[in-house]
Amino acid sequence: MEFGPHLLLATLEGAVGAAVLALTALGLSLVFGVMRVVNVAHGEFYMLGAVVAWFVASAMSAHPAFGFMAAVLIAPAMAGLVAILADRLVLKRLHYDPEATIVATIGILYIMQQTALMTFGPEARPVAPPFNTRIPLPWLEYGENGFNLFYPWGLSTTSYKLFVIAAAAVILVSFALFLSRSRFGLIMRATQLDRETALTFGIPVERVYSLVFGLGAALAAFAAVLIVPIQQAHYLMGADPLLLSFIVVIIGGLGSLRGTVVAALLIGMSDGIISVFFSPTLAKILATLLVALVLVFRPQGLYGKKRA
Repeated sequence: MEFGPHLLLATLEGAVGAAVLALTALGLSLVFGVMRVVNVAHGEFYMLGAVVAWFVASAMSAHPAFGFMAAVLIAPAMAGLVAILADRLVLKRLHYDPEATIVATIGILYIMQQTALMTFGPEARPVAPPFNTRIPLPWLEYGENGFNLFYPWGLSTTSYKLFVIAAAAVILVSFALFLSRSRFGLIMRATQLDRETALTFGIPVERVYSLVFGLGAALAAFAAVLIVPIQQAHYLMGADPLLLSFIVVIIGGLGSLRGTVVAALLIGMSDGIISVFFSPTLAKILATLLVALVLVFRPQGLYGKKRA
């Protein structure tokens, strides 16, 4: 297969990764922006979503679509509840101190990881996609008679991968509308801008923090449910999403939805393309180099606002 078709395949794979990364990083950015908490355990909520999706899908012996639909509802809800519980029992008692919460979320990370190891096991396990029709992709070639449309062997994608991209886009647009038009979205933005003023106006800030922490974890778990039919569930699968989410948040700008989406597209697409043509290690090196450049020349990120 020639370079052009290879590039198209790599771009589609990168788009799937970017869609999932945008959802995962959005949850981390939300917690960062509103609570000023560095949630080192964010990747484990992603892992929890994948593991719960496997348990739910395995428990339902009917068509894979039923197990997937149940996992979409149950896994984010369970991850959100676990996050709210962690906030109430740990972070709230530390008064959301920045240094203390880093250590606390590292502890939460290891607790969740080892619990998954004891209950789920060390093996990577697949989840059947609800549908997975292979879709051949056409390609244009210029010949003696002008442009000709043909189908190169191996140039195809699946209906489920296209669904992942579409589902992530719908969630991102819905979340943007939720932030801008709902009452709770207004409360979240008010808490983010000035905690003390929010308290003065009677906003229950600690309750908002709990819900935000739960919502961030639910977004990560939902992203994992989408990707687990493509990548197998594993108890150590939270490390890469955590690293890439931090990179996206730094590049995009703290608390910026638009910055998160743009940075996720940039990192996800480049990661997919570079991994296909070169190596995944090179993709991570370039992403880290980009973070360094952003921190030097634009510390607030692409769409972040400078602190007064």
